[in-house]
Amino acid sequence: MKIMAVDLGDARTGLAACDRTEFLASPLGVIHDRNFESVVQKVANAVQEYEIKTVVVGYPKNMNNSVGERALKCEEFAEKLKEKVDVPVELWDERCTTVSAHGILNETNTRGQKRKNVVDEVAAVLILESYLAYRKNHKEEQ
Repeated sequence: MKIMAVDLGDARTGLAACDRTEFLASPLGVIHDRNFESVVQKVANAVQEYEIKTVVVGYPKNMNNSVGERALKCEEFAEKLKEKVDVPVELWDERCTTVSAHGILNETNTRGQKRKNVVDEVAAVLILESYLAYRKNHKEEQ
């Protein structure tokens, strides 16, 4: 099943998707847009374009498991997206994915503007990989 992950940001939103076998997570790109409603529509368009069957929205809970302002914005995004697509939309704990994405980009010596352009889609890939690993290890729940 094709699954798409969304790393919602204020100015950039990263997208990643997996193949039908759920083996390989790949970046789809970054939406450069600050308008919340516009981003929701662009993600909905991507769901149709790539024939996505489930959307996973990164849910940045605080380290103490509480829900902060950013997580509330992701909840709102997921609800708005559900109104526009006919596929399941789930929130997925993404604590530390952006930090991990920066670590990966440090290892590849990706700096400056190039780093800004790819960190969000790398974070989306990490969110998706985490979700896929969970699905693989919890088949009985599907």
